[in-house]
Amino acid sequence: MTYEGEDRRRTVTSPVRVRRRAVTPAVLRQVKGIELRTRSLVNTLFTGEYRSVFRGQGIEFAEVRAYQQGDDFRSIDWNVSARMGHPFVKSYAEERELTLLLVVDQSGSQHFGSPFSKAGLAVEVGAVLALAAARHNDRVGTLLFADRVEYVVRPAKGRGHALRVIRDLVAFAPRGRGTNLAEALRYASKLLRHRAIIVVLSDFRAEGWEEPLARLSAQHDVVAITIDDPREQRLPDAGWLDLEDAETGRRLLLDTSHTATRHRVLAASERQLQERTRQLVRAGVDRVALQTNIPYAVPLRRAFAERARRLKR
Repeated sequence: MTYEGEDRRRTVTSPVRVRRRAVTPAVLRQVKGIELRTRSLVNTLFTGEYRSVFRGQGIEFAEVRAYQQGDDFRSIDWNVSARMGHPFVKSYAEERELTLLLVVDQSGSQHFGSPFSKAGLAVEVGAVLALAAARHNDRVGTLLFADRVEYVVRPAKGRGHALRVIRDLVAFAPRGRGTNLAEALRYASKLLRHRAIIVVLSDFRAEGWEEPLARLSAQHDVVAITIDDPREQRLPDAGWLDLEDAETGRRLLLDTSHTATRHRVLAASERQLQERTRQLVRAGVDRVALQTNIPYAVPLRRAFAERARRLKR
């Protein structure tokens, strides 16, 4: 399944201020279908665990109160304690509201895969997260990019806004074909003033994103959802194939019936994936690995359950 719609941007001045054209009935039907398909997962994935998975990303001052046995001495307010003659401590409360930003890759390589395209899978997973955020009265927004940042919906609250985010994900048609993940990560860093949850949905088939991702992770809580198709690693034995790079347009005639050729492609792909994993670990981000040929609900639920357990430690 693929997702596409009319390009609704009339200018290229700012991804935030671009104007949208009318959304077609076909797009609205797709949005409704996504909402119905993901409803069960939204109801079960984060029920009772949502705050454990996506905890408040900051603390705010609550009150000054008398010291109690077991309080951390580092929280003592020495000025108040001196005036009152006995120790007082500052207490803080975790911020209740969260901000979730979906950074979604819509480059040429994303429009490949079966039975879902990688772009289509990113839309479905983004829909689950957007609806879960709306259900818990959190802000959600999205940033869509290809060879540059093309479209941004600033985070806001409400189910209606979450459905708008899903609608824009469905209707989006990128102008570019290449991938500039590094620019998208830098843009996200400038877009958000306060600490937030940033979910990056991409195959990370790009260059130069390692340092921007590490910088973003130092400022925000970042989750990298990698989306791959198994045919990118294991070529079918289908004889001669005329292959075209979805981003550069380069063509290659390849004999897939040649066993050594398939093994070389597999080895090169495995090295690329290992390097990607190494860079994600180095950047300090959580990783969720999805495949276009495997239903995403189980690995998504498993990954976030593990994240919740780790954050509780």
